[in-house]
This record gives sequence, C-alpha cells and structure tokens, in this order.
Amino acid sequence: MDRQLRILYISHYFPPEVNAPAVRVSEMAERWAQQGADVTVLTSFPNHPSGIIPKKYRGYKRLVEVWNNVRIVRTYVYAAPNSGFVRRISNFLSFMLSSITLGFRLVGNPDVIIATSPQFFVAVAGYILSRLKRCKFIFEVRDVWPEEIVAVGAMRNRIAIKILEAIEVFLYKKADLIVTVARGTIDLLAKRGIPPSKMILAPNGVNISLFESASGRVSIRRKLGKPDDFLVGYIGTHGMAHRLDIVLEAAEILRGMPGITFLFVGDGAEKSNLMLRAKDLRLPNVIFHDQIDRVDVPDYYKACDVCLVPLREADLFTKNIPSKIYEIMAAAKPIIFSTEGESRSLIESAGAGLAARPEDAGDLAEKIMILHNDRGLCRNLGESGYSFALANCSRARLADQYFEILQATISGEGVFSPAKQKGGFSENINMPHEYAGESAEAETKR
Repeated sequence: MDRQLRILYISHYFPPEVNAPAVRVSEMAERWAQQGADVTVLTSFPNHPSGIIPKKYRGYKRLVEVWNNVRIVRTYVYAAPNSGFVRRISNFLSFMLSSITLGFRLVGNPDVIIATSPQFFVAVAGYILSRLKRCKFIFEVRDVWPEEIVAVGAMRNRIAIKILEAIEVFLYKKADLIVTVARGTIDLLAKRGIPPSKMILAPNGVNISLFESASGRVSIRRKLGKPDDFLVGYIGTHGMAHRLDIVLEAAEILRGMPGITFLFVGDGAEKSNLMLRAKDLRLPNVIFHDQIDRVDVPDYYKACDVCLVPLREADLFTKNIPSKIYEIMAAAKPIIFSTEGESRSLIESAGAGLAARPEDAGDLAEKIMILHNDRGLCRNLGESGYSFALANCSRARLADQYFEILQATISGEGVFSPAKQKGGFSENINMPHEYAGESAEAETKR
C-alpha cells in the first residue's frame, strides 16, 4: 500500500517490564516504525510481576509517551502481584476496560489492531476497538487461554472455564487473522474448527546484536561471589508452569559436588515458595537474584555455563516454545530443557542442548553433570545454537516478514495469495518446523 500503514498494537505488558510479551511487542513495534509505519502501542502501567507501579508512573489514569519513534498510550490498571487468581483477573479486566474507555480517543484511527496474549481479555479490547474504529482485527496468540491456567492448576471452576472457552472461540471466529508463535497452536486451534486459512505463524526471535555485545560475564560472576564455579542458570519468570521446585531437587542431589552453583534470576508467583524451600533444604549451592533490567539479560546469560528451560509436564506445553530458548541460543550457551513437543524439536534441530525428562530431578542432575564434565560439549552445543539463531531467529527479519503480512491483510491481497506464499510465513505452516526458506543475512557478524 502507498500510504503509511497505521498499526495499533495492544499488549498488557511493555517495557520497562522485561517479560517475553513486553520484549516481543517493543522490538516488533520499533522495527515497524523503522519501516515507515505509524505505530501506537496501547498498554498498561508497568507493574509485572511485583504489582508495584514505578514512581514515575504513579498517579496517572492515562499517559502518552514516545519511545523509539513508537507512540505509547498507557491506561489505568489495577496493579497486582503475579499471584492470587482473583487479584490477577482484576488486573486483567481493569486494563481491558480502561484500554477501551480511556484509550479510545488517544489511539487514533488505525488500519489494523493487533491484540496479543497472554491473557485474552486484551483481545476482547482489541475486538471491541476494531469494531468502533472499523478496522482489521488480528488476534496474536502467544499462549492458549484458558488452557494454560487450567494446566497449571490455577483454575478448577468448570463454569468459569466454560465461559472463558466460549469467549476464546468467539474471538477466534471474529478475528480477521490469527497469528501464532508456535506451530502446535495452529494444530490445536484447527482441531477446534478454526480454519487453517485464517491462521499464520509469526515465530518469536531475538535481537542477536544485543547478545553479541554482552561483556559482563566476569563482573557478574565476581558480584555473585562465584568467579570459577560451573554456573547453572535459570533466567525468567518463576511461575507455576516452570516447576522450578524440580530444579531445587536437582540442586539437592548435586549439593555434594564442589564448584556447581544454581542461579535463579527473576521474579514471579512461585519465587517466595522456592526461596523457602531452598532455605528448608539448606542448599549451599543455590543463589536467588532479583529481577534484572532488560539491558542486563544478555550479560547474565553470558555469565552462565549452562541455561535451563524447564516446563511442567502437560500436553499443552508441548505446543508452545518459551522465548528464552532463542535468547540462550543467541548467547551461545548450551541448553538443558525439560520439555517435549515443539520446543524439543527446535532445540534438537539447532543441536543446542540436552533433553532431561520433564519433572525428573534425577535426570536433570545427570544432564548437568554430563556438561560439567565435558566443557567441549558445552562449547559445541552453544556454538551450534548460536549459528542456528543467527540463520533463523533474527527478530528484525521476522518483524519484516510480519510487516509484509500486515500490508497484505490491509490491502486485501490476502495472506495466502500465491504472491505472498513464496518465502513468506504462509509457507512455514506446511513445514514440520517453523523456520522455512532461505537463511537471512545476519544482523551482525560474530
């Protein structure tokens, strides 16, 4: 299309928050602005996962900022920590309502609205605003709700589950396009009767240049007081889906092995429980670190010798891919993953790590010892993952492909027209793994 594309991206999370949705939305939006689009992000005031709004944002009901040529519209949210079902739902619903009522006049007249999960109440707001603004509505499905909260045991009320499932299906049907980050989500929704022609894959990626410039390994290890230890790291949300208690059990198994330290970096609903558990077990080989700024994440990955990607054993989690996998590969670190399905296929395709059985502390400890005793294998897995990320996981390249899809959707050409299939995302849907076509040029050279 000839004129400037107007994009409204609705996300519950955005920097300075550092979780995966915030990173994806901010990097995509910034890239689209660089491509000449008029991009607005409608989001809440930052409060995840602590439930505490930073001082600079307190006292506002709505606020407009400009961030890297992207217009940011923030509206009221009931701030709540990432724990407690009722408070979290109140957090979600408050932003849904404020984004519609307070955000309506501030977001202009977009050509397309993209509403991204997790928490599909954002998509409710996206659908309503798309009808009011008379524009296209894209539902970006990062996590399948309410299945995920059911899978981790956070919701058991059958009536509430049925209501949420009905809303979910309604949104799928009303969306002009459904964008997923994992191939398994397409399969899952297709089984529910959503036409595959309505869905497309826009996988996660990573800003590789940020990881290539990371240089804080030595200083961070000194700060931790472990300059020479074999550092086993988990960096991310300490949530119910991750079964980090199993990692603590592995730490207990290896407590007698000198020079092995487990590092937990981040925050989340389960962190206090994990800290209490480690205290009860009197684990000398475990360090808990506060959540870090996004700019420091690459340095902490670089500081580790091996990085963990654990997930609860549940069928749903075989169909998604934690975004930290891409970051670990960009940091050239080996992965020990306790997942099956699509995540396992990705890591094995990249030759980037070793598999441990989900929720099996003994097997996890065994895999850690394999890498501890074979630093050459560590190096080879890390380098293989890095090479794969460089060829396939560039956030900039993936954002550019996504942008082409947005243009095609608005222009009416259709996402699956022959002109758009060649080398585009639609080609990926017919492949066993999400990365298809020719390898793109690297963002930077190593």
